Amino acid sequence: MTPEQNKAVLRRVWDAFAEGDTRPFVAAMADDFTWIMEGTNAWSGRYEGKTAVREKILRPLAGQFATTYRNRAERMIAEDDTVVVLCRGEVMTTAGRPYNNSYCYVIRMQGGQMIELREYFDTELVTAALAPPPAA
Repeated sequence: MTPEQNKAVLRRVWDAFAEGDTRPFVAAMADDFTWIMEGTNAWSGRYEGKTAVREKILRPLAGQFATTYRNRAERMIAEDDTVVVLCRGEVMTTAGRPYNNSYCYVIRMQGGQMIELREYFDTELVTAALAPPPAA
């Protein structure tokens, strides 16, 4: 796919994400999808495989959210097989803390699906607002 086609796929994903619909995001993950969270907090690390991402990131996070998580893209830049998404998430946690983080996702695409997402985010906010993930 061309860079513009990859960008269009992710534009549709983030349009739904902005409304609180995460299903297109999950559907866009390849089965061998890898999610890399940069930094050194409890959530940082490399998560390999769509199943692992769902079980070790998405479900534990959703369990800490009291309101619908929304993530709005502010900018997308595409080149070759990579799309950079600058975005901002908004949600209230079950502990009563706002978790409104800014992200830079560097996403590699293949065949219209995400094969790798490298996440840059405010790690101090993660530590302050979220409980650590369950032990592996």
